[in-house]
Amino acid sequence: MTNSRDSNSVSNEKVGDSDKPSHFDLSRRGFIGGTSAALLAAKSTSVKAQENSESVGVEPEVANVPKTAITVTVNGASHQTVVEDRWTLNEFLRDHLELTGSKIGCNRGECGSCTVLVDGEPVYSCSTLAVWADGKEILTVEGLEKDGQLSVLQQAFMEHNAPQCGFCTSGQLMSATALLEENPEPTVDEVRHALAGNLCRCSNYNAIVEAVMDASKTGGA
Repeated sequence: MTNSRDSNSVSNEKVGDSDKPSHFDLSRRGFIGGTSAALLAAKSTSVKAQENSESVGVEPEVANVPKTAITVTVNGASHQTVVEDRWTLNEFLRDHLELTGSKIGCNRGECGSCTVLVDGEPVYSCSTLAVWADGKEILTVEGLEKDGQLSVLQQAFMEHNAPQCGFCTSGQLMSATALLEENPEPTVDEVRHALAGNLCRCSNYNAIVEAVMDASKTGGA
């Protein structure tokens, strides 16, 4: 009986409390309306502050980014320039030299579409800082063509239909070029090993390997 009475007492108290107005009793519509009004007020204040800043000629504050003067040779041409220390080699080539052949795929050193040669060695330009290239020689896919003529390897890629969508092709070409410069007559396994760091999302690996083998038989890179 005691438990039943206590239970009824608690139940009645809850019913009675529910009839009382509460400052927590906020509808969804009211909440959204209040939030929207606050956001609009904040935005209005921000816009006015920006307009006032522009009216007196105050420029937005810019962080002091460290910069370094470098000298690099890209596709046979010497460049003396100043780069921001945070720039990747890929950014420098694409955005500042307008050499867009090296692509940005994963942007974390895994897919190989950004591959270029630095002093003859294939590197991921998305994971290499531009300042590290100071004093070095860089070769991009644009540099494979000589006097308007495709390289032997580029021609072999075309004949074997090695490019599919073409996005990874420049990286594949650069890795294969480095291989053939070092080893003009590789085996199939050596070609596969050299291209292991270059992903082809079209899965056209067999045609790519065939193109490299054909190039090795008809004049190298």
